[in-house]
Amino acid sequence: MCATQIRRQGTQTMDVPLPGGGGEVSEDYSPAATVVPFDPPLPLLRAPVPSSSSSASTEPPVLAFRDAASWRAAWEAAEASLFSQCEAGARSGCSIAATRKCKPPWWKGLFGGATTNYQEREECEEREMASCLESAKEACIKFSKQKCNAPFQDARIASDGLLENTDFVVWDAGRNKTASASLSVADSRYSSNPGLGGTNYKGSDLLDSLASEGNSNSGR
Repeated sequence: MCATQIRRQGTQTMDVPLPGGGGEVSEDYSPAATVVPFDPPLPLLRAPVPSSSSSASTEPPVLAFRDAASWRAAWEAAEASLFSQCEAGARSGCSIAATRKCKPPWWKGLFGGATTNYQEREECEEREMASCLESAKEACIKFSKQKCNAPFQDARIASDGLLENTDFVVWDAGRNKTASASLSVADSRYSSNPGLGGTNYKGSDLLDSLASEGNSNSGR
């Protein structure tokens, strides 16, 4: 039995069994042997910002994306994730449906019927699978857009410059530095107007701003 000795009152010792029983006791207490590494925390997508630019406001803070670029990146990532999950489920369903549709009827083997042509059945399953997946793809695109449109249009985006001196150091880790120029310009123009932006604005407001800007450019 594996044991360790505890010295008590000078020379008196006693054996205390260690949990787990057998095996040698390790005497390596270096950081490499005793420290358990953990992955760094994921950056926050949203953080609390004041709901109003007025210092006298008693309204609670709201959760907002750092800027239009991070808002758009989160929207696209959510849509892609939903589409991937929907497509995986559709693939399983299409496989089952194709197998059922192409298998020979139960009565075909009775009374000495013809044997099953497996090559023809495989070709049938491939055709049905491709047709089913094509229909499912359109449905999954529509599903992912419907699920994401309302939440992200209602989501809040922090106004330009509001978070430059913020205490939330996690913002920099999650910032998308490859944002599109059109979103960055629209975000700056929209949030720099105190009558519109304030401390934050909705995603739908930014979409309306982009749409109106596009219409004015096309009318020139």
